[in-house]
Amino acid sequence: MTNRTRSTTVDIVSAANPRLKAAVRLRDRRERDRTGRTIVDGAREILHALDGGARVVEAYVCEPLVTSVDARTAVARLRDAAATTVTTSTAAFEKVAFGERADGVVAVVDIPSTNLDDLHVPANALLLVVEGVEKPGNIGAIVRTADGAGADGVIAASPITDVFNPNAIRASLGTVFTVPIAAASSADVIASLQGIPLRIVAARVDAEALYSDVDLRGAVAIVVGNEAGGLTSAWSDPDVTAVRLPMLGEADSLNVSAAAAILLYEARRQRGIPDQRRGRAR
Repeated sequence: MTNRTRSTTVDIVSAANPRLKAAVRLRDRRERDRTGRTIVDGAREILHALDGGARVVEAYVCEPLVTSVDARTAVARLRDAAATTVTTSTAAFEKVAFGERADGVVAVVDIPSTNLDDLHVPANALLLVVEGVEKPGNIGAIVRTADGAGADGVIAASPITDVFNPNAIRASLGTVFTVPIAAASSADVIASLQGIPLRIVAARVDAEALYSDVDLRGAVAIVVGNEAGGLTSAWSDPDVTAVRLPMLGEADSLNVSAAAAILLYEARRQRGIPDQRRGRAR
């Protein structure tokens, strides 16, 4: 007979509970950096975190709100994973939850490593590099697009916001836990890409070449920049191919997540679109 670790259940009624307050503090980056933990709000986000191998520290569950199939599945899997389950009142849960969609379950998880040296880069890799992006919603949308396009990884170069910001997790639908992710300074990222080696293709508003005229097959890293200023001069190296997206109206650039989506799906189109999902090595 196999011994199985059982989950621990704790009940919290008051929104002023110290344990609850500690979880809420994880919305602040300094607390995430200090503890190495983040907070995941939403059933689908938690399911993707579990699929990606995230270690769950504890989960907060408000039973009256656990009504969807995804929410019930997430709660069951959290209990199967022997996570400490904190059952809360509706008032207490409203304190720890922050998304517009209330699934009745929030989890505290350990933040995965983002060490650049740990990123597995397969042959003919398609990577996306995001430099200095500030808004968590953009980071999350970019990672979700990378997941959809089958990118082999996302690298945050000189990041301003952390990839595991709770709002970035929400915007990514939890795919920040399933897409391989690394973070480092732009200089270290460039050195790493050149050492693999991969061709570097950078989106610039002043580039001469159209994105659709450039070969994006083989081992390629696509690079997009900050919402306001675009890419820094670090990406002006002669070995970097600059491309532009045609802008036919008044604005001179697209939102960074939209630009990333166009470039990633162009690369996928050129490589051939598989007829089924594929798993990733973690």
